[in-house]
Amino acid sequence: MHHLDPALQPLYEQVLQRNPGETEFHQAVLEVLDSLGTVVRKHPGYADARVIARVCEPERQIIFRVPWVDDQGRIEINRGFRVEFNSALGPYKGGLRFHPSVLLGTVKFLGFEQIFKNALTGLPIGGGKGGSDFDPKGRSEMEVMRFCQSFMTELYRHIGEYTDVPAGDIGVGGREIGYLFGQYKRITNRYESAVLTGKGLGWGGSQVRREATGYGLVYFVEEMLHSKGGSFDGQRVVVSGSGNVAIYAIEKVHQLGGTVVACSDSSGYVVDERGIDLELLKDVKEVRRARISEYAQERGAQYVAGGSIWDVPCKVALPCATQNELDDDGALALVKNGCVAVGEGANMPATPEAVRILREAGVLFAPGKAANAGGVATSALEMQQNASRDSWTFEHTEERLAEIMRGIHERCAATAEEYDVPGNYVLGANASAFVQVADAMIAQGVI
Repeated sequence: MHHLDPALQPLYEQVLQRNPGETEFHQAVLEVLDSLGTVVRKHPGYADARVIARVCEPERQIIFRVPWVDDQGRIEINRGFRVEFNSALGPYKGGLRFHPSVLLGTVKFLGFEQIFKNALTGLPIGGGKGGSDFDPKGRSEMEVMRFCQSFMTELYRHIGEYTDVPAGDIGVGGREIGYLFGQYKRITNRYESAVLTGKGLGWGGSQVRREATGYGLVYFVEEMLHSKGGSFDGQRVVVSGSGNVAIYAIEKVHQLGGTVVACSDSSGYVVDERGIDLELLKDVKEVRRARISEYAQERGAQYVAGGSIWDVPCKVALPCATQNELDDDGALALVKNGCVAVGEGANMPATPEAVRILREAGVLFAPGKAANAGGVATSALEMQQNASRDSWTFEHTEERLAEIMRGIHERCAATAEEYDVPGNYVLGANASAFVQVADAMIAQGVI
């Protein structure tokens, strides 16, 4: 269980009271407050300025109705969200998630995480997040387009390149960003490239953006392994998920000499001892938008319906699917099978209990706000290219991404040392990012 610093306990209780039922948001706040006890003991000024309490309260929360018409002519109604959480370092920046599980609490937990993730990149971006409970799965192209157009018809008034810059997340890929951008342009009569990131390469997008979250995760974990004299070379790796983050994490692990032997989707997981065939996986998931069982069938690999992918023995585990997918049982299985490092590709995929088990067993653990920051970092590089009406090569952009991830690793490691908990990347990430955001907020007055 978490032992919160007594000075922060009343603040956490207030968060629980003011945000009832938002368990994921409570979990994200608790994880950060847990680290901040150490910071406040060293720098009591942050408690006096009530800056921690201010960081926990979003600057603005927008909820709106999204009506649209399906292919049968029926009127459907979804709910849209945008939580503009903190703009101390720059315009709000964070993805949009389209998934039936999206509630206000989901968006708040993601937006809260995003504040610190964005600070760690060292780039001038604040934190926000949005989305809808719309499910693009099983919908036609036209239905997805009509939904996106209706969603943007409300959202457009709240965003802009100096205000709030959304991107994609679960359920929002290049197709959806295209429809959203087209509607924004149509309503505002402005070709404002930097209002959305994750755009197509032919119309203001950035090289490496698609690969960035997965690549960045692997760069971060590679740095962690280096710190202990290891690397990905020759290692067995398990990656959960099979969406954008998982696919490009697998690609980079293979480039660095590791072998990814398993991946999954919401229906089950596949074990492929020869190593995942990336071309086939991309075809099944990105082109056909099909289930992972099709991959297993065509590849002649083992498919397990349901079950836990963490039972597959590996040296490195990369959870890249969704929040709380790696629980205490999964963590115990990883430890038992000799796993040495876990890197969060998704947002908060490991439960607090799982994190505790891994850390107590001496497993290197990279929290999402540090390890998966490569996506938003490359989004900020996309904004830079848009602002200067320029586009960079793949090599140059990837080098910038690698540099940013090495910088985040160094920053987390150094901060952990400074607070006398070497190797604690969770504390390193939270403390370092918080101090940067808090200092900016204090400098800007009572905001």
